Amino acid sequence: MNRFVVLYFFFLVLLFVFLYAPTTEISVKFNEIQTQFTLFLLEWFLQPQQLQGIDIWINPQYKIVITQACNGMIPILFLFASILAYPSAVSHKIIWMLIGYLSFTAVNVLRLLMVVYFVQREGGRDNFYWAHDILGNFLLMILGLLLFFVFIKMRKV
Repeated sequence: MNRFVVLYFFFLVLLFVFLYAPTTEISVKFNEIQTQFTLFLLEWFLQPQQLQGIDIWINPQYKIVITQACNGMIPILFLFASILAYPSAVSHKIIWMLIGYLSFTAVNVLRLLMVVYFVQREGGRDNFYWAHDILGNFLLMILGLLLFFVFIKMRKV
């Protein structure tokens, strides 16, 4: 268990420094691509002209800005660190990192659409905190725990 914890924090720092924090050109470009991919997926579900650049217009006076913090990479990197730290075959890790990436990307888009829905239709700006920070992040945490649990149960050494 101690080995897992040490490796987890090691991989977490490594992943955040090289893939999330604006420390290298790779991390900046990686996050730009992920943000653009998230916006591309959102555009499929939003009303015409509701998405303008990185802004989702809820109404003429209120918009949600999709930045690096909204692209879903933070929970993805937490899952990746857990998978990398856990003893398992490399092929199993790669498969579950791919499953995790696709799952988190889809659920993150769903989370953002849920925020738009609750802010637009169910009570306005006052619902942003509840929909985004409470319910949305709860969904991402549950997904991460579920994915890691299944990864462990299906582990191949």
